[in-house]
Amino acid sequence: MKVKEMRTRVVQWEGETVPLPPHFCTNPMDLVAFRAPSMGNFAFHSWLLVEIFTDTGLVGFGNAALSPGVTKTIIDTYLKPLLVGANPWDVELLWQQMYRRTLAFGRKGVAMAAISAVDIALWDLLGKDAKQPVFRLLGGRTKEKIPVYASRLYALPIEELQAEAQKYKDEGYTMMKLRFGFGPMDGAAGMQKNVEMVRAVRAVVGDEVDLMADAYMGWTLDYAKRMLPLVEPFRLRWLEEPVIPDDTRGYRELKQYGRVPIAGGEHEFTIFGFRELLEANALDYIQFDTNRVGGISQARKISALAESFQVPVVPHAGQMHNYHVVMASLNSPVAEFFPRVDVEVGNELFWYIFDGEPVAEMGYIQLSDDLPGLGLTVNEESLQRFRILE
Repeated sequence: MKVKEMRTRVVQWEGETVPLPPHFCTNPMDLVAFRAPSMGNFAFHSWLLVEIFTDTGLVGFGNAALSPGVTKTIIDTYLKPLLVGANPWDVELLWQQMYRRTLAFGRKGVAMAAISAVDIALWDLLGKDAKQPVFRLLGGRTKEKIPVYASRLYALPIEELQAEAQKYKDEGYTMMKLRFGFGPMDGAAGMQKNVEMVRAVRAVVGDEVDLMADAYMGWTLDYAKRMLPLVEPFRLRWLEEPVIPDDTRGYRELKQYGRVPIAGGEHEFTIFGFRELLEANALDYIQFDTNRVGGISQARKISALAESFQVPVVPHAGQMHNYHVVMASLNSPVAEFFPRVDVEVGNELFWYIFDGEPVAEMGYIQLSDDLPGLGLTVNEESLQRFRILE
């Protein structure tokens, strides 16, 4: 089997979107967005599709959600020439070639997102060629089905927030995650609003539901240290991304503070970045995203490394590329699940692009033993709602 051709498509959502109110979710722009609301920088409404065609007729699908236009350029210019004519089964060699070809300007960020998208497509091809789901190639099934947490609960008015939490509880979820809406620029009053959110959701779901909370890089170390004692009584399973990704020392200090378990890694890259986090004892939970971290080739290595430190891996986002990694790893006890809603932030776009994504039932998702590869197809009819850049 040889790679015959590759195609990259940026799909830009052209339909209606749900307006994002102020304080919908903290984010890194909060501290500097004094001229315009920071939420305008938070949403993304485009996606990158990668298709790898082989001389045997098989097609592998990969994707990337961040900076798709730049990611497409990197793939078309630097990565595609390495892959055309290659054997997809040489996936480790191909990963190393892509990594080393972009080393001078890559290593992290958008270049790694490009490598991730291609690598995911390669693993999809391997599964299809072997007539096995990808998780079988990674070690097989470690759990009958995957427990998932409902991940949304943005900073809405308290009554709406409680109604949404009750909905997830009624649907059988025993875990859910909310987003904080306020950060350092909102002062002590904003801190109390954050506390009010957690208190309100905990009052609805009770103590039998695990509750997590996400600051999405929108806090400072000082602010996080002030917030932790305030949210400690509500028994959060973890606080996610309280500081910017490069503040490893800050993560370590918050973890050592011991008030609330600390999670992060959504914006970290490759086994090297996670080795530093693990050696620094900076995280209680690792949350790489397979379509950012270097693809499945790196995700499986990071999972093994994290297991040696006994730090659980709970990948960021739903999506099949993450679920296959979770299914094959005993060190990944649960997974994230984005309920399908109207397009707002952009996390929900994959529901409009792919067919085959599993739907949660009573707080679990199941992967099929019979669908080869990732088990996904591109919904070309649905793509008519997008503007396509090829």
